[in-house]
Amino acid sequence: MAFQILLNVLIALTWMFLSVSFKPTTFIVGYLIGLLMLFMLRKSFSSRFYMDRLWAVVKLTSLFLKELVMSNFSVLKLIIQPTMPIRPAIFAMPTVLEQDWEITLLSSLITLTPGTVVIDISDDNKTLYIHSLDFEDIDEAIDSIRNTFEKAILEVSRS
Repeated sequence: MAFQILLNVLIALTWMFLSVSFKPTTFIVGYLIGLLMLFMLRKSFSSRFYMDRLWAVVKLTSLFLKELVMSNFSVLKLIIQPTMPIRPAIFAMPTVLEQDWEITLLSSLITLTPGTVVIDISDDNKTLYIHSLDFEDIDEAIDSIRNTFEKAILEVSRS
């Protein structure tokens, strides 16, 4: 990925020198030309096209923001009720993520979402222990996390 970005910048700088124009707009045009060239040659690289990974990061960010807003409304709905009908629980969620940064990112995204907190990670980094403010079904909670955050992190990290 870093090689592709560096190559794209090199193509943009070459375009600037060939055009004999050193304006930012010339660099942007050269960058877009380089992007098109790298896209056409994407099969010849050993790693995936870097814009695919960038798009996956954008999707993960938008997913987190959507979940953040929805969770805020859910927690707000719970706390403004006079009886506070919460069902707190702690559950274990097995994860397929392997790298430390992936597990840390998943834990952070879960913790930053209101109503849930990752309280511990197993020694083998295969299980997250999560506290939920309003718990209904263990399978539903695990599937929800797996189909949103874990899937998006895998899309960012895997080629």
